[in-house]
Amino acid sequence: MPDPNDWNQQTITEFRANGGRVGGPFEGAPVVLVHHHGRKSGTEYVTPTMYLANESDDDTIYVFASKGGAPTNPDWYHNLIAAGEGTIERGTETYRVAVHEVTGDERDRIYDEQGRRFPGFAEYALQTEGFRTIPVLELRRA
Repeated sequence: MPDPNDWNQQTITEFRANGGRVGGPFEGAPVVLVHHHGRKSGTEYVTPTMYLANESDDDTIYVFASKGGAPTNPDWYHNLIAAGEGTIERGTETYRVAVHEVTGDERDRIYDEQGRRFPGFAEYALQTEGFRTIPVLELRRA
């Protein structure tokens, strides 16, 4: 039984009960549930995260391994990179995705757009400046 105080589990439950919409700090933001397997344990995890839709390709979204501006990348990032694939719940749909890390100017353009739309992401980039570039992952319907 999930811990009722577990913030991620509360977000997942709310997401599923409301067709992919949640309140709180995610109110009005696009949220996706990312399914991934531990690269060592093999355990399946589900992580809620904000995303940016690719405006010219509805089958592609971008997620940001910000970890709230922490000095290290989140485990889900390492798990997805190691697997090269995962599953997402987007709205009321669940589907498999191929995972590709976006780098260089394209990464900067996408991350800057997310920071423009949601200023917390710009703040995370400032917090990690000089020691970690926050990864951007492209998740494309497989």
